[in-house]
Amino acid sequence: MSRLLESYAAGRWHTASDEGAPLLDAATGEEVARISATGLDLGEMTTYARTVGGPALRALTFHERAALLKQLAKHLGVDKDELYDLSFRTGATRRDSMVDIDGGIGTLFSYASKGTRELPNDTVVLDGGLERLGRTGAFVGQHVYTSRPGVAVQINAFNFPVWGMLEKLAPAFLAGLPTIVKPASQTAYLTELAVRRIVESGILPDGTLQLLCGSASGLLDELTVQDSVAFTGSAHTAGMLRNHTNVLHGGVRLGVEADSLNCSILGPDVTADDPELDLFVKGVVTEMTVKAGQKCTAIRRAIVPAAMAEVVIEAISARLAKVSVGNPAHEDVRMGALASLEQRDEVRKAVQQLRASAEVVFGDPDHVEVVDGDAERGAFMSPVLLRAPKGAVEVHDVEPFGPVSTVLAYDSLDEAVELAARGKGSLVGSLVTHDPDVARHVVLGVAPWHGRILVLDRDDAPESTGHGSPLPVLVHGGPGRAGGGEELGGVRGVLHHLQRTAIQASPDMMTAITGRWTTGSARVEDGVHPFRKSLATLAIGDTITSEARTVTLEDIEHFAEFTGDTFYAHTDEEAAKQNPLFGGIVAHGYLVVSLAAGLFVDPDPGPVLANFGVDHLRFLTPVKAGDAIAVTLTVKQITPRSGADYGEVRWDAVVTNADGDPVATYDVLTLVAKEWDR
Repeated sequence: MSRLLESYAAGRWHTASDEGAPLLDAATGEEVARISATGLDLGEMTTYARTVGGPALRALTFHERAALLKQLAKHLGVDKDELYDLSFRTGATRRDSMVDIDGGIGTLFSYASKGTRELPNDTVVLDGGLERLGRTGAFVGQHVYTSRPGVAVQINAFNFPVWGMLEKLAPAFLAGLPTIVKPASQTAYLTELAVRRIVESGILPDGTLQLLCGSASGLLDELTVQDSVAFTGSAHTAGMLRNHTNVLHGGVRLGVEADSLNCSILGPDVTADDPELDLFVKGVVTEMTVKAGQKCTAIRRAIVPAAMAEVVIEAISARLAKVSVGNPAHEDVRMGALASLEQRDEVRKAVQQLRASAEVVFGDPDHVEVVDGDAERGAFMSPVLLRAPKGAVEVHDVEPFGPVSTVLAYDSLDEAVELAARGKGSLVGSLVTHDPDVARHVVLGVAPWHGRILVLDRDDAPESTGHGSPLPVLVHGGPGRAGGGEELGGVRGVLHHLQRTAIQASPDMMTAITGRWTTGSARVEDGVHPFRKSLATLAIGDTITSEARTVTLEDIEHFAEFTGDTFYAHTDEEAAKQNPLFGGIVAHGYLVVSLAAGLFVDPDPGPVLANFGVDHLRFLTPVKAGDAIAVTLTVKQITPRSGADYGEVRWDAVVTNADGDPVATYDVLTLVAKEWDR
């Protein structure tokens, strides 16, 4: 008997008390492992996540969590060969495994980078700007995101045992939520190996990642109002989860990625001689054969102009004829096996349903020639292409989760949009066209029905990642039938796990709560120029108020001549007078900002190493010749950079005129040394 997979719960590996159910090699039918969760204490798992993993994660800043994700990605990259070797047993070719394993590792790297670059080195995220709630500014509002004291449960599908886990883990981990992973049983042995290597590394804090191998029955019973579930799988199972009492009445948040009848549309501008035709055909064939079509993003419906239908069918069939099916470890094989014989039976059943109104134009769902494998013991299947007539119903209702796609013809763009929409909501759609008008018409028509849309042509094809590749920086999910959930999307995927709260307080209290200086909050001027302070001694609210400087007509004329900015408002008195906004010659906005810098900058070498930008610059009041300006510069936010001897400091800058009215406001961004003893 093969090895019984173990769950990782409450800081230890758990072996079930029974023999478990067998898991078979998709290509050979041999037993790979056995699986069972008998005897596993699910209540202990959730409690351990909340009391051990959660506090450990929430004690770290977003940057510290991001650093751990980066470290983990590097570690898994070293061990990935053994993951590849075991992945063959799932029916995946090496190319398939690259999508799963390297795709998952790449997602960790992406979120590590996003967390460092786009989130603060803090545990609070500000959402939007400050809202002034009172007349004097003594009462303000600010939306903030904070971590939930709960657990993120992920229930994953069989087709991506590594990526499916890591793409959900990364944003939850960044958000401060410990994760319990429940992989689909059929390929759980690959997920278990990945988790085992993660646990052995000791990189993640204890309790932040747990693994449930086997039945998840009873797990949702242990969840409460601060917990969430991310589910990828069938609409049937999703319906059961949606009706669980803790989801309906207990406040448990459920995100669903379910069935999806994705489509690819060929634009009416594309002819047989255009490169876009080849791009379309390649896209359909790729999505039919990668992972043997077992992808929630695969193209199930190829929607083409009626005049091009036969050309497209012939071209797709010719490419499919070159696809070798068989042992995924064999170097000549392009498409491996489906995940199991049961899965193959499900796909064959779906094809039979489609044949009620469609005809098979390539392949045989019941027979296939196999390279270096057993066609009976292995879950092999031929790619199958069908053609459906107008009015066909099944093609818009039945999802064959395998190497199957159906060609549909349209006579107008509006009809193409209508056919796409009949999928009732999809994860992804693609449009292949080189006509901008076609692109706008179709995209705006199908966007409400899709979570992501790829517009492909000869220009972006060299860099395109393809129709079916979810990217960590873009949202993965879709409306309606596709589940209505959202994952990934860069920082959006992190914010999804956080709680957004509106805070109402005085400016001083808001500064204390958010760790970021708030307009109206106290300023500190202690006689030491803030530019002489290192990151270690600099504090929120440190301020310098400059002396005033008069802006002369000579300053304005020199700046105009020196920069070449001779816009009439700066050079032509009569024309400037006619402008209702100015009423005469005014200083360039950038001259005002440049002069302001001269008013607050300390010229000597010091801890301020560089100015790397200006954010939110606004010119509020014109400055005329003879006006005096001054600037108030206040430390707004301090962000140490891990692994560097400096950090970022954001300064609030307000330039005022002699009447005290603001003429310009902006944020100055600088790099400041953590220590400075020179």
